[in-house]
Amino acid sequence: MPPAAKQLAQMLDELGRVTDEPGKLTRTFLSPAMRRANARVGQWMRGAGLAVREDSMGNLIGRVEAPTVGAKTLLLGSHLDTVRDAGRFDGALGVLLPIVALGELKRRGIALPFAIEVIGFAEEEGVRFSSAYLGSKGYAGRLRAVDLKFRDAQGISAGDALRAFGNGKFSLPPAPHRVRDLLGYIEVHIEQGPVLEAKKLAVGVVSAIAGQTRGRLTFQGKAGHAGTTPMHLRRDALAGAAEFILFAETLARGCEPLVATVGTAAVAPGAPNVIPGEVKLSLDVRHPRNDSRIAALTLLLDAAKKIARQRKLSCAWQPTQDNGATTCSPDLTALLEQSNRAVQRRSLSLVSGAGHDAVVMSTLTPVAMLFVRCRDGLSHHPDEFAMPADLDIALQVVIDFLLRLAKDSTQ
Repeated sequence: MPPAAKQLAQMLDELGRVTDEPGKLTRTFLSPAMRRANARVGQWMRGAGLAVREDSMGNLIGRVEAPTVGAKTLLLGSHLDTVRDAGRFDGALGVLLPIVALGELKRRGIALPFAIEVIGFAEEEGVRFSSAYLGSKGYAGRLRAVDLKFRDAQGISAGDALRAFGNGKFSLPPAPHRVRDLLGYIEVHIEQGPVLEAKKLAVGVVSAIAGQTRGRLTFQGKAGHAGTTPMHLRRDALAGAAEFILFAETLARGCEPLVATVGTAAVAPGAPNVIPGEVKLSLDVRHPRNDSRIAALTLLLDAAKKIARQRKLSCAWQPTQDNGATTCSPDLTALLEQSNRAVQRRSLSLVSGAGHDAVVMSTLTPVAMLFVRCRDGLSHHPDEFAMPADLDIALQVVIDFLLRLAKDSTQ
């Protein structure tokens, strides 16, 4: 394995051991493990010649200045938070690979004609507050007061958590760059799907990212004694929630490529001998077409209300995230495709079903994404894996892309 690719693999392994839960990889927004991750990745950034800072959101930012005043800035990055019991490539790859690529260019004595910022976003997964992209929203100047009101499982609001992180101080951050001062945003990420593996390709280029709606659905019934309340008199919130979950699965199976997921369920009061009086579900709905996603969400929420009426329950919907489908920049994508063909002789275009920080960053600047093959298409799992040889190809593609962009920007 070439030294740069070996270094990247070692960094991924080391960062994968920085966790809040011994025995499994879990790093959530503003957690102690996130602080340790930022400290270690910051060291790697400095070793590659980047000046390092941390913003009020906890986003880690490394910057290499351009040799000339007034040059534009290229952004590269991804997120450093994880899902619970995660794999070590999701998010981290998109932060560490650019660091290694810049270190390699430094070793070769190559100075790019534009500035570069590598960003490790503090939050993308939405694990702690059930609302994704808080990190990139903060960086892009898209964070709103309503985002600060979401609460975690302990009842702590995002605003309070950020104030605690900032030693009692926090204000909504503005965007650090003017749009005209940016060249774009590039994100490297494992595919989280099986297409590249099936095509026997190490990397591919993303053309678009599916739209996503996420929120909380609450069914409210009435708790009661499990032994003394007749079945016909019950207002069982969990039974209503279960009926809805099966409806969502059936609807999505019949409307591909729609996907609908209930990933969490909080049952109260949560005792084996008490009829559930309240259930809070998470709901995640995605589709490459905005109109189809919105239509599906309408059907789902109408079904939830109907189920609640039939079971004498109440039903409430609280959206926590709503992002339309994102189209990647034709110019940046074309340049990335040229680099793909130069390195692996073929470029494949892919649509991402998963959400990425590029969704939010597209509101600030043009975006492009490079996908890296992952074994069995597996992600959000401890067995998540990208082969060292594929990491090397991805590194070569990014370096080639940076050199092509440098040539274009000086012509």
